Formats: sequence, C-alpha cells, structure tokens
Amino acid sequence: MDNLFDLTGKVALVTGGNNGIGLAMASALGQAGADVAIWGRTESRNSDAADVIGSHGGEVLALAVDVSNEAEVVDAFAATVDAFGHVDSVFANAGVGSGMTRFEDMTTQEWRYVFAVNMEGVFWTFRESVKHMKPRHGGSLVVTSSVSADLGFPRGQHYAATKAGVRSVIQGIAVEYGKYGIRANAIAPGYVETGMTEPVIDSEAFRAKVLPRIPLGRFGVPGDFDGIAVYLASDASRWHTGDTITIDGGFLAK
Repeated sequence: MDNLFDLTGKVALVTGGNNGIGLAMASALGQAGADVAIWGRTESRNSDAADVIGSHGGEVLALAVDVSNEAEVVDAFAATVDAFGHVDSVFANAGVGSGMTRFEDMTTQEWRYVFAVNMEGVFWTFRESVKHMKPRHGGSLVVTSSVSADLGFPRGQHYAATKAGVRSVIQGIAVEYGKYGIRANAIAPGYVETGMTEPVIDSEAFRAKVLPRIPLGRFGVPGDFDGIAVYLASDASRWHTGDTITIDGGFLAK
C-alpha cells in the first residue's frame, strides 16, 4: 500500500507559519514531502522559518502578510498560486492572543482587532482557498481553534469567541463544499508553550493551577502538532471533515 502520509507533489499554505505551532506544522509538512508557503507579518522571522522548513528539501515561499488586511490576503493567495501552480491544503493558523484585559476594561479597538485577525483573517484566507479548490475538486482546509472555545475564558472573551466562531465556519464549509471534494476541520490546542502564551504559562500560580488538570502531566509544545498537520494534509484523512480535533493532553477530559 502506498504511504498515505506522503505529501510529495502537494502544496501546503500555513498562515502564521513563522513561529510556534504554525512553524512546527509547516516544518512537518515539508518533512513529509510538501512544498510549503508560509505567511507572517515579520520578514526576519519569515526568513528564519523558511530556512528551517527548506532544510527538509522542499520548495518554500515566505510572504509578509497581515491577515487582518483583506487586500494583503487576496494578493498573497494569488502570489502563492502563481509560485506553485496550485494549493492543496491551507492551515489558517495566524492569530493573536487575548491580552488578558479585564472584560470591563476592554476597548472596542482591542475587541475588533482580535476579531479582525482571528475571524476575518480566516474568512478571507478560506474564501480565496475555496475559489481555488472548487474547480480543482479537492483540498483540505484547517483552522487553529482553541479549548478556550469550550470554557468560560476570563479576560479573553473576544479570543474565545473567535475560536468558537471559526469552528462554525469550518462546519459550514464542510457541508457546503464537500461535494467539491473540499474537506474542512479545526484543531483545538490546549495550553501550549509558545511565545504568545509564555507570559501566562511561566507564572507559578498558573502552573500550579493548570498542570494538575492535564492528565499527561505537561503543557504542550509546538511539535505535538506535527502529526495532525500531516494527517489532515494527506490522503489518510480523505473521509474526515467537519470535525474539531482536540489536542490538549487530556485537559478537557478531566
């Protein structure tokens, strides 16, 4: 039997692919044989990430993109297709955190910024992806959600709302475009040690409160998402759509 996880000849796009979970997924996709495009706002980080991903031998394209800007998303998707000829899987991973502002002190500007990146950025990215994948009759769309969508999330209501919202977007896409061979799924990470979460996870009080609730006894690391990225981009997931896959060390189960 052919290797279902071989991504040779496939092209994957990862937004927010220059650090954290996004970089880990992009690197794993490259290692599995895919050519990879990453989008990130910081060109120096993009360059460093491209070196890591390219070390596995595939082609890499790194574009400076702010996903909260519709025109940049539209132009970048077109540039990605121009560079590779096609895109087979898209991981809408770019996002911003909550800022840990008390709800009563949250400004409209802060609320709207989180929605612009975490919701509208996903909308524009997937809208362009569907336009491309529909006539090709196939593709895989993956969004990074969060277990915060399943919890009461203090000082992060806007963040949790976006992470819940993208799941509904995914389900709708799965139902509407399944007949065109397009699959759509969400990944819901638990508490993962990244640059974005470091200020919170490094708190002794937070660790004392949360770690006992994780059956596997540790916080996640970006590399814990290598396998799920390759699976969702590969033929191994050809009948898997409309789902949210939780990877949290068992946090929600306890």
